[in-house]
Amino acid sequence: MKIKYFLSWLPGIVIAIGNGSLRQFVYTLYFNELGAHQLSALSFIILFGIYVRLIIPRLKLGSPAEAIYVGVLWLSLTIIFEFVFGHFVMNHPWEVLFHDYNLLSGRLWVIVLLWTAISPYLFFRLRS
Repeated sequence: MKIKYFLSWLPGIVIAIGNGSLRQFVYTLYFNELGAHQLSALSFIILFGIYVRLIIPRLKLGSPAEAIYVGVLWLSLTIIFEFVFGHFVMNHPWEVLFHDYNLLSGRLWVIVLLWTAISPYLFFRLRS
């Protein structure tokens, strides 16, 4: 793993925490929990997309395969962080953490993860 790929993932944590705060302190004033969750997924996708659009040129990726590698790395780091931080630091039970993976109940976390994985490739291709 190139350290720059790991370091480029770290601002995503800041974006996610800021977006989560926006959900908790703003969206929930106007929407129920599910609606706030869904709006938060959309706002994260937009904010993270802006970030990825800005960072991709600085990463100087050499090929589509390298962009895919970055996306898979970011996806892996995100899932690991979510479960390690969520369970062992925030003390969320496993069932709470897995709840956001249920698309059938309107939870959109899987789409956020998909965006995290494919956005480096998409923005790399747009630059090519």
